Amino acid sequence: MDELTDPAGIAALAAGGVALIALLLAVVLALRVRRLRAAQRVVMGEHGTSDLVAHATGLHRSFTALHERVEEVAANVDERLGVAEERLDGSIAYRSLVRYDAYGELTGNQSTTIALLDARRSGVVISSIVRRDTARMYCKQVVEGRGELELSPEEAEAVRRALAGETAATLQG
Repeated sequence: MDELTDPAGIAALAAGGVALIALLLAVVLALRVRRLRAAQRVVMGEHGTSDLVAHATGLHRSFTALHERVEEVAANVDERLGVAEERLDGSIAYRSLVRYDAYGELTGNQSTTIALLDARRSGVVISSIVRRDTARMYCKQVVEGRGELELSPEEAEAVRRALAGETAATLQG
């Protein structure tokens, strides 16, 4: 028992205690390193042979290339969308049909005027004036909602209704 109370025995016990603490600390650190490596494999992939910094650099390069490709595709889409919008602006956006009896006869409102206008409110007004034995057709150009030639009341009404979103009407004379 004297061996435990003398200074050499106390030093041996202290050294053993420190060694035991160091062993426990080594086991805890080994478990943490194992968890860290498992997490690193999740990030880098199962067969990742490079270190984490090299992997992050590769990911950054890939994201930069992807960003450049996305920017290129977005610019191409913007260009194509602009062309499509220009084409749509030239298509018929406003239309209206007006039926009426041009000669005051009992022909059942057989005369018609149709307005076909684009998004800039330009286009044509086509009138078909029908009588019992004849029919005549007239076409006038419309620019920004106004006829280049003077429009008849029925033609002006067709343009007005087209721009107002009213697609068809019958006028009583």
